[in-house]
Amino acid sequence: MARIAGVDIPRDKRVVVSLTYIYGIGTPLSKQILKDAAVNQDARVKNLSEDELNRIRTEIAKYTTEGDLRREVTLNIKRLMEIGSYRGIRHRKGLPVRGQNTRNNARTRKGKPKAITGKKK
Repeated sequence: MARIAGVDIPRDKRVVVSLTYIYGIGTPLSKQILKDAAVNQDARVKNLSEDELNRIRTEIAKYTTEGDLRREVTLNIKRLMEIGSYRGIRHRKGLPVRGQNTRNNARTRKGKPKAITGKKK
């Protein structure tokens, strides 16, 4: 496995797909990085030379990824909760933040349904 930005990326997949295993890099950014590093997108990670891997590493170093990005996101959420904004309150209560309906759905954020005693009519 090749190690880029502290992440072991899969060897048998194409480079474009493998780079998306790094937090903060999606498909469009992966394609841009490979274009800037002058590496073929269709190549497999196991077929890359050490020089190509180093060029990819230097390109990725220009972006905020992995631990730094995770820390930045958590600090942003903490800031919203501290100032008491609407979004911060929703984060604190564990409810959907972006305006989704909570009457029927939102089980991912709300967790397992809690039975209310005496609810039957």
